[in-house]
Amino acid sequence: MGKVKAVFICQECGYESPKWMGKCPACESWNTFVEEIKGEKVLTPILKVSPLKIDEIEVTNEIRYSTSMEELDRVLGGGIVKGSLVLVGGDPGIGKSTLLLQMANNVASNGHLVLYVSGEESAKQIKLRAERLNVLSSNLYVLAETNLNNIEDVISNLKPSVVVIDSIQTMYKPELQSAPGSVSQVREATSAFMNIAKNLNIATFIVGHVTKEGSIAGPRVLEHMVDTVLYFEGERHNTYRVLRAVKNRFGSTNEIGVFEMKQSGLEEVKNPSEILLSGRPKDVPGSCVVCSMEGTRPILIEVQALTSQTNFGMPRRMTTGLDYNRVILLIAVLEKRVGMYIQTYDVYVNLAGGIKIEEPAIDLGVLCCIASSFKNIPIDNQTVIIGEVGLTGEIRGVSMIEKRILEAKKLGFKRCIIPKENIKGLDSIEGIKIVPVENVYEALEEVLGG
Repeated sequence: MGKVKAVFICQECGYESPKWMGKCPACESWNTFVEEIKGEKVLTPILKVSPLKIDEIEVTNEIRYSTSMEELDRVLGGGIVKGSLVLVGGDPGIGKSTLLLQMANNVASNGHLVLYVSGEESAKQIKLRAERLNVLSSNLYVLAETNLNNIEDVISNLKPSVVVIDSIQTMYKPELQSAPGSVSQVREATSAFMNIAKNLNIATFIVGHVTKEGSIAGPRVLEHMVDTVLYFEGERHNTYRVLRAVKNRFGSTNEIGVFEMKQSGLEEVKNPSEILLSGRPKDVPGSCVVCSMEGTRPILIEVQALTSQTNFGMPRRMTTGLDYNRVILLIAVLEKRVGMYIQTYDVYVNLAGGIKIEEPAIDLGVLCCIASSFKNIPIDNQTVIIGEVGLTGEIRGVSMIEKRILEAKKLGFKRCIIPKENIKGLDSIEGIKIVPVENVYEALEEVLGG
């Protein structure tokens, strides 16, 4: 029996200390050290391995499973890669388990064995949710277990094509003295599932809890070990959910999938632009449409701005779905380059639909919305505004301008304000008026009439 000793481990970054500390010296988090029992390291035999020449390594095309959900396939890079390890994070109640149960049923319906392991719900609870979601495939197996040794034994005997672990924070290895959810247990459990995925060629999905800051709970090494990290985002009071990849070894990290939460489960939103623009007001100051690229998909979104004169010395600035500092910068450009005196006005900017956008290509639309509300002049509701704004008031070019314009044309818009740099090669696009602008002053003259 090896000697055991107590160590204190930071639950945020995994830093180890022989004594308790209030502040972690590695990640500078407060009150994150938890005592754990650690045994002596066991020496393992050294196996002889030899390197391979890169031109001698055989490469085969990854075998992918379709989830029968185009939005999920898009985010994964074309489907589930055989032997991949995918981490799915999101706020409680956002729909992680619902999404993975529907995905598991679709894969099982295509003839693949799928094992759904739940450490948070009993088999009967999963059955009740499955009936509501119309999950009926006989190739879908359910296991309510948290002991990692038992789960490994079931997987090796069943040999499924896809495994879902819900969630990694509930899994534990009996050999470790620490409690489930601790840094040691999470790290050991993830390492075990990674070995299962790679050695048995089983695609594995892991659900991860998130902290109050919105990041995956547990050590940061968790995100480094997996192949793909997906975040399921959305407002609890809003029916729309966004699935976003922040790491993907088998595809782009810029893609998003949009779903709508209904009584029967999550439904794909094929055209997010049409949904996000529904109910848009007409001929109202402070409202316009911008186009953002999420991966290869253009999305049209309504920007709303409201300026209101304040009686206090410090005007208020509020943003929803936008970077606060970016909006402050655009207000400063309006004051310095255009001469709009907004210092005595409160400014509120909102992206309709509860979506969050950080792309600078929507800068010009946000700026025009603020100016429209300030001057009380409405922007033509058949106009889409695209462009990045610099500190000197210039309008910078953006990427994939043709896709943005074609998306606007498809949804019936008649005019598109774009940067002058992007005008080359757009002569072939007909049915929509393209207006190039060089600076903020030109754009406001075109949008608001001076």
